[in-house]
Amino acid sequence: MKQQIQPLRIGLIIAMLTILFGMGMGVLFGMYEDGVKGWIKDGIAQHQELHDEKSFSKIWRYSQRSHFHAMGLGATTTALILVVGISSMRRKLKKTASILISLGGLYPLSWFCMFLLAPSMGRGEAHHAFITSLFAHVGVTSMFIGICMLMANLVFAMGQEAE
Repeated sequence: MKQQIQPLRIGLIIAMLTILFGMGMGVLFGMYEDGVKGWIKDGIAQHQELHDEKSFSKIWRYSQRSHFHAMGLGATTTALILVVGISSMRRKLKKTASILISLGGLYPLSWFCMFLLAPSMGRGEAHHAFITSLFAHVGVTSMFIGICMLMANLVFAMGQEAE
């Protein structure tokens, strides 16, 4: 069993960190929802020229999306990595695919960045901030490539372990 898990280890750790981040956001909301909402309102009040009547609800929604995407992608990437583990891929390809798939967990961080940045820089600027775009693009692209690798193996037997 240890030998089968070894090439998946890094990917599984990243996937579990994604789930832990999502759980942490849930705990934060459960314990400090009023404080988080107050922080958003204070940021909007300090930068009124950047906001409209929708800003509060949109920024609060960014934080929720971060939580939802982390939980969903954490579970999804874990499941896909386990499929990589039972696939016929070569060991090195299993490691690469599992890491790429797990990096899909960066996508929720793009929503988290928007949540953190929007009160002080406005929703549009936060949405297009470099760090927001970096997390979104790296997360989505990496996961897409990892899934394509897995599909190529499952459908076309590409990258199979030698008999």
